[in-house]
Amino acid sequence: MTEQASIKRVAVVGTGVIGASWIAYFLAQGLDVSASDPMPGAEQKLRSAIAQYWPTLEALGLKPGASPERLRFSADLAEALRDVDFVQENGPEREDLKVELFRTMDTMLPAHVILASSSSGLLMSKVQAACRYPQRVVLGHPFNPPHLIPLVEVIGGAQTSDEVVQRTMDFYAAIGKKPIHPLKEVKGHIANRLQAALWREAFHLVEQGVATTADIDTAIAYGPGLRWALMGPFLNLHLSGGEGGIAHMLDHLGPPIESWWADLGQPSLTDALKQSICAGVEEQMREKTSTALGTERDQLLLGLIAAKAQTSVIP
Repeated sequence: MTEQASIKRVAVVGTGVIGASWIAYFLAQGLDVSASDPMPGAEQKLRSAIAQYWPTLEALGLKPGASPERLRFSADLAEALRDVDFVQENGPEREDLKVELFRTMDTMLPAHVILASSSSGLLMSKVQAACRYPQRVVLGHPFNPPHLIPLVEVIGGAQTSDEVVQRTMDFYAAIGKKPIHPLKEVKGHIANRLQAALWREAFHLVEQGVATTADIDTAIAYGPGLRWALMGPFLNLHLSGGEGGIAHMLDHLGPPIESWWADLGQPSLTDALKQSICAGVEEQMREKTSTALGTERDQLLLGLIAAKAQTSVIP
């Protein structure tokens, strides 16, 4: 029996941007979903979001039995967690709130139900600290939007069992995700730390008057970003080295790369820098809407994901 076969009903706690996207994806995979969020109007917003995402998920391909009708919503957490096999939590990114939420969920569920958090940067060792069954608490951090982007980072805390980490990896893989298992807990995990490194230098270049936000976005979107969408930094470096591969690349460009590292900035998010960034983005968005931008992004992502699925060598 596959891990997906053993997980029939998923509970999603917190139905904001990430939670709603997760719910749409789980439904598209033919799962029953139980959702909970205490915010007024949460159910209506959630069902509207699912209706918006569903055509995209249809284009990706629905699994047998997939239907928005398989969603059950309750503002009452205990009711939402009744008879579930797996929990995907998406609460506010505050350690104290997550610790309390996981303590509460832990008291409501039998020990075999996995409690996975979508946390962008918190450590599961701290989140699981107040639980009776800390071994079943694990990170399941997606990349936004989860209904489109395959990556999920799966990391256990100090008390998480290896079995739970493997079951979580197997579950995500069975529903079409691309799970990775970082070997150590670090703030921000892997992908967000890599993003943060790029953001830091992008903000520094704006702060120093080197480039506009538009120029930086163009530099990434029409330069390295195109390659990064196909392969990661190490395989790209390997190809850049020609016949000598990455060894030649590091010998040839190692010293210049080190000099660039030494020259990278360490900006602070001052009011002046925030105003400069916001003004730049507002200019970029002139005569555009976020809805139109997101729609075109998703259409391009669909084509890219479909193309990558046909590759035989690119991982």
